[in-house]
Amino acid sequence: MNSKKLSFKNRFGETLEGVIDLPFTHNIVAYAIFAHCFTCGKNLFAARQISRTLALKGIAVLRFDFTGIGESEGTFEDTNFTTNVTDIEDAAKYLEENYEAPSLVIGHSLGGAAVLFSAQNIPSIKAVVTIAAPSSPDHIMHLFRHSKDEIMQNEKATMMIAGREITIKKQFIEDVMSLSMDDLLRDLHKPILILHSPTDNIVGINNAAEIYKSANHPKSFVSLDGADHLLKIQKDSEYVSTIISSWATRYLDSKKNIQSESQVDVYLNNDKFTTEVVARKHLWIADEPTDAGGNDLGPTPYELLSSALATCTAITLKMYAKRKNWKTGEIKVMVEHGRKYADDCEYCDNNSKLIEVFKRTIVLDDGLDAEKKNRLHQIADHCPVHKTLSKSSKIETTI
Repeated sequence: MNSKKLSFKNRFGETLEGVIDLPFTHNIVAYAIFAHCFTCGKNLFAARQISRTLALKGIAVLRFDFTGIGESEGTFEDTNFTTNVTDIEDAAKYLEENYEAPSLVIGHSLGGAAVLFSAQNIPSIKAVVTIAAPSSPDHIMHLFRHSKDEIMQNEKATMMIAGREITIKKQFIEDVMSLSMDDLLRDLHKPILILHSPTDNIVGINNAAEIYKSANHPKSFVSLDGADHLLKIQKDSEYVSTIISSWATRYLDSKKNIQSESQVDVYLNNDKFTTEVVARKHLWIADEPTDAGGNDLGPTPYELLSSALATCTAITLKMYAKRKNWKTGEIKVMVEHGRKYADDCEYCDNNSKLIEVFKRTIVLDDGLDAEKKNRLHQIADHCPVHKTLSKSSKIETTI
C-alpha cells in the first residue's frame, strides 16, 4: 500500500487535508471516500485501518479532515452537518479531476449519515456503506442535551466532547433538526451496506434497523458482534474492511482487474517486501515474516509454492474421484517445504544445485477402501504442478 498526503479546496475556498491510501497495483478496482465520525478526523484508528485494509484489496481510499477538524482549514464552530456533506462532494470532485471519480462512499457514525446525503449528488457513486451510523443527523443532539438551551439563547456554547473543547452554534442545531433521513432514503436508489454493532452504546442498533427499513433494495445489514462504536480493536476494523470489499465487488467495475489467463502480475512498491499479486480478476498479498524484514501480511513465496502443489493435488484427486463416482468426503493435503527465501537469497549468486524436497501428506475419508486410496495415491503424482516441480523448467526473463 502506498499512502500519500494531499490537499484540496472546498467550495468555500478552504484547504482540506487528506490522505489517499493506494493499492500497490496499477489495476485499482475502484476509488472510495471515507467520511470520519463527528469531530474524529482522518487519522482515527478505525479510519486508518479500514482504509489501508481496503487498499490491500485493490480499493483506493481517500480519507480527509472535514472543515475545521484536524489539519484542515476553517473554523469548526462555523460548520454544520450540511458542510460535511458538501466537503464529501468536493472530495469526490477532487478525485475525479486528479485520479478517478469515486464509485464507493463509506461513512462512520455521523459520517455515515453524511455519505447517505452526499451520495445522491455524486453521479459516479455506485454503492454506499454506513458504519455505526445514526438514522437521522439530529441523533447527535444527545451530545448537546445539557447545553441546548444555552446554545439557543446565546447563539452558541462551548462544551467538552470526546476530550476536546468544542464550540457549537445555533445554526448547527437548526441544520441537523431540519434534515429528514426517511425522505432521503426513499429517493436514494443505490445499493447500501449497513454495518452496526448490537452493543454500540453511542449509536444504538435501532438506528441500523430504521435505516434498513427506509432504504430501497438492494440493501444489506451485517451485525458487528462485540464491536464498540469507534472500532478500537483491530480485528473489528479488519472484519469491516473484508465485508466491505467483498460486498462492494458486486457493484464495482471488476473488469479492471482481469488479466490474460496465463499471466500473473506482481507489484512491489514499498520499503519492505509486501507484494501484491494479480491473476485475472483475483488479487492477494505475498510477503515475508517480520523477522525477515517483511510486514507478514501474506504467505511467503515458498508458502505459495507449497500451496500450489497442495491445491493442485487436492483438485486432481477430486476430479479423478468424480469421474469414478467415488465419494471422497473432505480431501486434506499438507505440504512441508523447509526452505526460507530470506536465507536462500543470501546465496543468489551461487549456482550450486540443491535437491528440493516437498513432503506431501494426503488425508482421505475413511469411507474409501484400501484399493481406492492406493489408486488416488498414484493419481496424486499426475497433478500438473507435481509434474512441473518434478522436472526441469526453462525460465525466460526480459528486462
